[in-house]
Amino acid sequence: MAFWGGLRFQDIISTVGEEILYFHDYLMVVISIILCVVGYCLRFVVLNSVYSSRLVADHFVERVWTILPIVVLIFLVYPSIYLLYLIDEARVRFLCTLKVIGHQWYWSYQIEGLERIEYDSYMDREAVVRLLDVDNRVVVPSQEYIRALITSADVLHAWAIPSLGVKMDAIPGRLNQFIFIILINRVVHGQCSEICGVNHSFIPIVLEAVSLKDFCRKSL
Repeated sequence: MAFWGGLRFQDIISTVGEEILYFHDYLMVVISIILCVVGYCLRFVVLNSVYSSRLVADHFVERVWTILPIVVLIFLVYPSIYLLYLIDEARVRFLCTLKVIGHQWYWSYQIEGLERIEYDSYMDREAVVRLLDVDNRVVVPSQEYIRALITSADVLHAWAIPSLGVKMDAIPGRLNQFIFIILINRVVHGQCSEICGVNHSFIPIVLEAVSLKDFCRKSL
């Protein structure tokens, strides 16, 4: 869960979320190195006015600051493209399909597995967790691959759960898909991340991951 003054990610409980966190750490290291190098060069140019004019007109230096950004971009593009393909499609067998439909202002869910289950999920205004709890949670099995299909019945929404590393747009007339796996049993919270109207802040998401045995018991 998030906390006041927190400057860190929520606890990650999915493989995709872990890859996103690794990429963030890798990117921060690269950005820190670039910041140090640029800062040192800027300090050298400012404090050494005699060499600054020669440095700017040097053809070798021009080649260096043209080639070096290209090399840096190569080191950034490969892991980001790998992550995009990992999120976009996974060639695995999934246990069930979770269909998510955004409405103004609630979510509708359909779970197709052992049985077909349909229900709506509204914000629970009397819950202990203010603005983040719902009357009907999404219950899915942990340590099993799940396919999610997301769309909208009216306007643009976004189904976002930070702990899963998931933020998928819900677009009217279009299906977006991703496959995810939750590593441990836990209740995680999310919210709509697309401004969808006056009650945009009142359509939270609560996903509960349980063991496969408990999921089968609730599905039957």
